[in-house]
Amino acid sequence: MKPHYWDDAVRELSRCDGVMGGIIERCPPGHLLTRGDPFQTLARSIVGQQISVKAAQSVWNRFAAASREVTPQRVARMRMSTLRACGLSERKSEYLKDLARHFVTREVDPGHWPSLDDEAVITELCGVRGIGRWTAEMFLIFNLMRPDVYPLDDIGLLRGIALHYRDPGAAAGESPSKVTRAQAIEIGERWRPWRTVATWYLWRSLDPLPVEY
Repeated sequence: MKPHYWDDAVRELSRCDGVMGGIIERCPPGHLLTRGDPFQTLARSIVGQQISVKAAQSVWNRFAAASREVTPQRVARMRMSTLRACGLSERKSEYLKDLARHFVTREVDPGHWPSLDDEAVITELCGVRGIGRWTAEMFLIFNLMRPDVYPLDDIGLLRGIALHYRDPGAAAGESPSKVTRAQAIEIGERWRPWRTVATWYLWRSLDPLPVEY
């Protein structure tokens, strides 16, 4: 289901930022999607930490096949060797097991998160081993579908900003100049209160495969 704010955000971003408007115009039709399951969203975020969308999907496919059912109860019982065989690092395997335990014991209860603001959700999620700010922000985007999340630690976001805003004349295949965190913050100010949508389009500008968690 398309987020209720999506069409308004696209129109406003296109109007206020010509570069973003061009990115949106060139992208195939689409919008942010969610699978809706909190545990799977967080698990996918852990799997996808610091690797490409394509690599993350490949590892996830093997993990999902090995687990047969991606639920906290099932993942909590999986052997570390089975997780490692899916292409997960030892650390990510530990994180997935710990996440599953938190859900099984109800130390993590997503039922009240919709009533919390973004920073409160981030603070609570970061109390779980293996979940840092980036993973919590992916949850805000792909599960709670919050409209103004700006994941400054995301490699794809920074690459997209560098390509389109810092070095738009780079030749095909040429690596764009890196963008600093301060530059990314400054550029992102023009996208409020729709930074989630701007981020999604920057991801799509780098990889036509829609990002989903």
